[in-house]
Amino acid sequence: MAMSSKGTRLLLLGILLVVIDQVIKVLVKTNMTLGESIPVLGNWFQLLFVENKGMAFGMAFGGVWGKYLLTLFRLILFGVLCWWISRLLKRENPVPTGVLVGLTLITAGAFGNIIDCLCYGLVFSESTYSTVATLGSYAPLMQGKVVDMFYFPLWTWPDWVPGLGGHIFFEPVFNFADSCVTVGAIYLILFHWKFFAKE
Repeated sequence: MAMSSKGTRLLLLGILLVVIDQVIKVLVKTNMTLGESIPVLGNWFQLLFVENKGMAFGMAFGGVWGKYLLTLFRLILFGVLCWWISRLLKRENPVPTGVLVGLTLITAGAFGNIIDCLCYGLVFSESTYSTVATLGSYAPLMQGKVVDMFYFPLWTWPDWVPGLGGHIFFEPVFNFADSCVTVGAIYLILFHWKFFAKE
């Protein structure tokens, strides 16, 4: 069965988002040393090259085997999202376009980070604090590190704030794929929660 025009547009959107994500990551990985920072808008927006070994915000998950399980889980989740979108496209009653776009953002973001986990260890040499990565290999399949680079240290909490004093307001370093997932999820929660409540 031929893909609908809406399905084609969603696929093209997903591909575009993944390409943007991967272009940014490859440029960072092959032109910046680990920990290098480039100010973009003063100190409050920087390109800061870090690598994420595990889950969100650098959390690890059970060493090598945990990484295999995490990558496998990501692949299964990606497959479920693709299946869900295809099912929604085939419904007789049209699904709101915003729902499909939001799910496509999440799916594309997930796939962008999956590529890092699956392939980067096989394609690139190890990034270090003194040398940039080149073509090579630093880890087996499914053991690659996710490349992060967007850093927004907007402000530091005053010392008098209990529990937060002296800490940066927004410390996580993230990438374009993370942004796609976050924007897609927030958009769906804010504007399409009724659809999912019915589901």
